[in-house]
Amino acid sequence: MNTKFHSRSQSDRIKYIIIHYTFADLPSSLETLTQDEVSSHYLLTDGEKPFFYKLVDESKQANHAGLSSWKIYNQLNASSIGIEIVNLGFSDTPTGRVWYTYSQAQIDQLILLLKKLVARYQIKPENILGHNEIAPQRKQDPGPVFPWKKLADAGLIVWPDQNNVAQRLAIYQNQLPDIAWFQQKLALHGYAVPQTGLLDKETQNVIAVFQSKYRQTLFDGMPDAETAAILDVLIFSN
Repeated sequence: MNTKFHSRSQSDRIKYIIIHYTFADLPSSLETLTQDEVSSHYLLTDGEKPFFYKLVDESKQANHAGLSSWKIYNQLNASSIGIEIVNLGFSDTPTGRVWYTYSQAQIDQLILLLKKLVARYQIKPENILGHNEIAPQRKQDPGPVFPWKKLADAGLIVWPDQNNVAQRLAIYQNQLPDIAWFQQKLALHGYAVPQTGLLDKETQNVIAVFQSKYRQTLFDGMPDAETAAILDVLIFSN
């Protein structure tokens, strides 16, 4: 075999990093991710000193994303690294849904790993995503209390500039864009979203996922001026 020549047109298989919560404790998470059909490359524990289990080699595909899409890519198992974080997700109570927080120690360890993976595979900031972003009609992890802003502060993901958001907010408070505008902008951002011009349940699910990342104080899936301003700033940033 002659290996003298190398094509210029090539890239790493890994283009995305997908973050999940396990919705279970550590023993159950390990059992699921090692004995069932679901798998991930890494599992981050939830003890006092969290650490990673490496469950699937990065050169191999893990089955963590399922039916998924982002921008022009579908079935993201083949092009991503999956990171599961031990976290119980949420509990539904008589007074509403309660989401379980992530420890600072977990996030510190996650950031360290993400920086290594980004350097190794040249992952773009817009390609570090939550499971709910690539499957907004069926997934909620890593949830609305996952501290995305800390990842932004670490230089790992894009975050909307608050001054720019404030400027656009004044515009959209005066006149809110129609649903078709939201659908088009969300699709440009990367989401699989209907292009119907109607505020259907599928569109609300996508808006709620977007809000749960960039505006965690209110993620009801309803289009409003602040959501429009944040979305517009992010599209311009990308």
